[in-house]
Amino acid sequence: MLIGVIADDFTGASDIANTLAKGLPPEGGLRTAQFPGVPTKPVSSDIEAGVISLKSRTAPVDEAIRDSLAAAQWLKAQGCSQIIFKYCSTFDSTKDGNIGPVAEALADELGADHVVFCPAFPTTGRTIYQGNLFVFDKPLNESGLENHPLTPMTDADIRRWLSHQTSQSVGHIPFNVVAAGATAIKANVDAQSDRFLIADAVTDQDLIALGAALKDAPLITGGSGIAIGLPRNVLSARNGKDTVGAYEGVGGPEAILVGSCSGATRNQIDVHARNHPTLAIDVPGVMAGTVTPHTLVEFYQSHEGRAPLAYSSGTPDDVRAMQDRYGRDAVAHTLDNLFADTAQVLIKAGYRKLVVAGGETSGAVAQAVADSLGSPAMTIGPEIDPGVPVLSVGQDAKIALALKSGNFGAEDFFDKALDVMGAGA
Repeated sequence: MLIGVIADDFTGASDIANTLAKGLPPEGGLRTAQFPGVPTKPVSSDIEAGVISLKSRTAPVDEAIRDSLAAAQWLKAQGCSQIIFKYCSTFDSTKDGNIGPVAEALADELGADHVVFCPAFPTTGRTIYQGNLFVFDKPLNESGLENHPLTPMTDADIRRWLSHQTSQSVGHIPFNVVAAGATAIKANVDAQSDRFLIADAVTDQDLIALGAALKDAPLITGGSGIAIGLPRNVLSARNGKDTVGAYEGVGGPEAILVGSCSGATRNQIDVHARNHPTLAIDVPGVMAGTVTPHTLVEFYQSHEGRAPLAYSSGTPDDVRAMQDRYGRDAVAHTLDNLFADTAQVLIKAGYRKLVVAGGETSGAVAQAVADSLGSPAMTIGPEIDPGVPVLSVGQDAKIALALKSGNFGAEDFFDKALDVMGAGA
């Protein structure tokens, strides 16, 4: 294995796995596998990039550090000389969050003198300029992410935000240096006294330059965009070999499970509801135990073949009201368990296509699917929308998964995902 990734949630893991598998022409990408949690056995020798999906974004700090270090140690044992700590392109971490502490622990483990942080993903409108993170033309803290129910981002200055989380000094690689190319970036990094460095990036070319400059860095952190140019560093002689492989469409019933409260996802739900059955999950009913996995499964089965969608999404005010009433962690934990248990029942009932929206929800469902099938590696299939591939799980009766971060995807994402999953079936 050449490159290893430690992702702090499942949607982010599939996002960066997709990036590494695609690569850039003419070299192409890496043979990439995604793993639900830290594997216990060695990887197949033909895998060039391994992506470990953790659920550490909102975990207690000690737990996030422990799991991330275990992932790093396994990746090193597989031969990885470079590891990426992948987090969301909107940073998604509170002042007391895990990004800083995990990065610090990984830097010590890997002996990294300088660590670059770059969550930019220009394809989806996430850019960094003067150390500030933007979502299209809005500063992060004015983009709606300030209302995130678990990780509200109330400051666009990533230097300042990261400084709340770590004892390490936080510096900056300014845009004029990044725009000057890989040689200038490397010289700037080598000359810095700060250990942690926020890198500006406003285009994919900036990310490619950063990738070239960081060829020998033992640790890089960022969103999936930071991996765009990394396969090129090790595969310059490959001449465009296709590494994704042929995807065989999956037939059978489908279900869409939505736990994201982002504005983009709420719009996608509204668009889907025009032509398909939808079910708004009664959160008080879930908390009281009157809405159960059986409730959701009954809904899906009664609308089989019509792309049914069940959702717990709501406006920021709705979410705050539920959190105030029941407690933030209690609501999140109960809903995650509801979706995970529902997914396991659906799989036993023969469902083979699951589309999931929301980072925490995706993590719960993906882990439930993995547990049902004995935690196999997930192979990367075709891309549905930027950052969201189809994941193929299992051998004989394969299951197709799409794990969508809340803000990703076109407005018709759910229909598109099911079309891609079923193509050729």
